[in-house]
Amino acid sequence: MSRDARWNALLELVGKHGRVDVEDAARALDVSAATIRRDLDQLAEQQLLTRTRGGAVAHGVSYELALRYKTGRNAPEKQAIGRAVAELVAVGEVVGLTGGTTITEVARSLAVRSDLVGEGAGGVSGQPTLTVVTNALNIANELVIRPQIKIVVTGGVARPQSYELTGPLASGVLGEITLDVAVLGVNAIDTERGAYVHHEGEASINRLLAQRAQRVVVAADSSKIGKRAFARVCDLGAVDFLVTDKGVTPEAAARFTEAGVTVMPAPESGSAVLEGA
Repeated sequence: MSRDARWNALLELVGKHGRVDVEDAARALDVSAATIRRDLDQLAEQQLLTRTRGGAVAHGVSYELALRYKTGRNAPEKQAIGRAVAELVAVGEVVGLTGGTTITEVARSLAVRSDLVGEGAGGVSGQPTLTVVTNALNIANELVIRPQIKIVVTGGVARPQSYELTGPLASGVLGEITLDVAVLGVNAIDTERGAYVHHEGEASINRLLAQRAQRVVVAADSSKIGKRAFARVCDLGAVDFLVTDKGVTPEAAARFTEAGVTVMPAPESGSAVLEGA
């Protein structure tokens, strides 16, 4: 298991239980206790958790907003998608993230990417190496404690169902910025109808994020492919990449490719703690 995968797993254990024990984590991840101690020390240095004798506990309130994002539908697939999307982002870029559980996994994968942390990122130590623009309160809450990431929150009216900010205030901020890449979470995507979500306010903000970006990535597990939802985000002409799981059929992948979308089935490894769309 790679270091990034271990870090994700350890953060998930802390997020689920509020604490993690070195010996228990070593057994669960099939690595030595010394490796877990070193991982916890490094995560504590990044203020991602608080070190204790024999383990670690959650740091401040960084996990409180994510309580609704625990074990649920298609969790391993969403975590794999999150890791794959994070690899499409380069050091120094400005990234737009919508809300939703799959995009939360993207944010978590970005937070533990080794080349974005400290001197390994090639920048001045202590300075942000990535800018994230988001309308999702839970994502902003999780990333704001990561010193390597500069967080810009859109403002707007919060939807408790998804933690997303919508409305004119959010649109006003997005109209004044540009993005290198926008990562969109959707409830449905189809070669004929394009990308859709359930709520019209979220669709409007997602569409604007796509319009402000040089590259657009849709992150959606295969259960969303070929489905229908209420509000259209964009047609496939606006989408550059579809990152999904290995459940995508060859026929569906071929149709997206014919429409000009690069399809990337994400390899699975590890487990996730997310739920929902």
